[in-house]
Amino acid sequence: MGSRTALVEDLMERFPHVPREAVFKEDLLRGGVAFDPSALSDNEDGEVKPKSYFIFSFDHGTLPELGEAALRRPPEEIILTGGPYDLRRTVVSVRVNPASPYRVAADDDGVLGLYLDGKRIADVGVPPMPEYYRHTLANGKSVMEVAPTIQWGYLIYLTVFRVCQYFGAKEECQYCDINHNWRQHKAAGRPYTGVKDVEEVLEALEIIDRYDTAKASTAYTLTGGAITKTVSGRDEADFYGHYAKAIEERFPGRWIGKVVAQALPRDDVQRFKDYGVQIYHPNYEVWDEYLFKMYCPGKERYVGRDEWHKRILDSAEVFGARNVIPNFVAGVEMAEPFGFTTVDEAIASTTEGLRFFMSHGITPRFTTWCPEPTTPLGKANPQGAPLEYHIRLLEAYRATMDEFGLSSPPGYGEPGPGRAVFSVSSFMDSLPAGESTTV
Repeated sequence: MGSRTALVEDLMERFPHVPREAVFKEDLLRGGVAFDPSALSDNEDGEVKPKSYFIFSFDHGTLPELGEAALRRPPEEIILTGGPYDLRRTVVSVRVNPASPYRVAADDDGVLGLYLDGKRIADVGVPPMPEYYRHTLANGKSVMEVAPTIQWGYLIYLTVFRVCQYFGAKEECQYCDINHNWRQHKAAGRPYTGVKDVEEVLEALEIIDRYDTAKASTAYTLTGGAITKTVSGRDEADFYGHYAKAIEERFPGRWIGKVVAQALPRDDVQRFKDYGVQIYHPNYEVWDEYLFKMYCPGKERYVGRDEWHKRILDSAEVFGARNVIPNFVAGVEMAEPFGFTTVDEAIASTTEGLRFFMSHGITPRFTTWCPEPTTPLGKANPQGAPLEYHIRLLEAYRATMDEFGLSSPPGYGEPGPGRAVFSVSSFMDSLPAGESTTV
């Protein structure tokens, strides 16, 4: 096909049950978007909430390669509405790619729009600077550095350990740039705290709680790199868990507490529960046995795929199946050199994983793979997975949920096109609207 527009329109026609908003969203997430200087933020001194780089870079270039977008950050997220496709409100996480056919720019009247192949296809809204970002901690650190919010303010993202102890080519997940992202921010002289002090986290949360008068922030996620030894003398369950304990003691019931960690033994998972965590995300990354071994070598070496899956099932006995929500990285199934070469094969494999977990009442979710260029898979696959894979995955995901009588998982806000705020994939945009998502 001669243009990206033709590809997108063909997929919308072929898969009419997938919301058109999700087609554009997945394409923006997998391939990134360019920003005209007129669409960049003034960092923390402006009126637009800037991109916080909350854990990974989620960019298609290193900071030095992004040009002005590295100096004046783009917005954290954008909202698409209207245009010739009459798009309903769609929240999209920003992944910068100066070479993308999608571009955000202001028109002659200063109104932002999304352009594809040179044609304006949607109006663009940007997140306003939240009042809590305008205040600093007593030590001068910004709230954005310690406790950034994403998903249009719904989720406080607490990356309390900014690096991963799976280190080097023989251990790092082959699609993950957490360690590089740490290095590039330090090299650029940006504040990027490696291990966040629990008192700093509590102070930042107090600022958010005080100034978030609309109570837009509803959940927090505690996460960071894998811990194979200890950090500050604590193992993984105790390290992440002691933040949850402190938060729940200081702010009982204020937010839904979530932890993204490795698939840990049941006794460790119980500690999370005892500390007050409500939702557990033991991410399984990729379903296929061979690809897990090749693309997650550290996790295969330290835990192993079969044991990883057993621990996920065991954790459902602690949290309840509905509150165990493992993530996978959608698209790495088709990554060279070892991935599937056809969309049919990749979808069949991923669906097998979905059916395995959903048959036990566990509802996975997914992040759309961004092929960051400093990762082995990003270097080998700069275009990511085909857009058709991502669209068919949305179709298969909803069909599998229907097969097992499951509804949207808790802790993600409202589902449905025009309602969803989850910004790093379209799974919530593609589910029926109007379901309860409480714990």
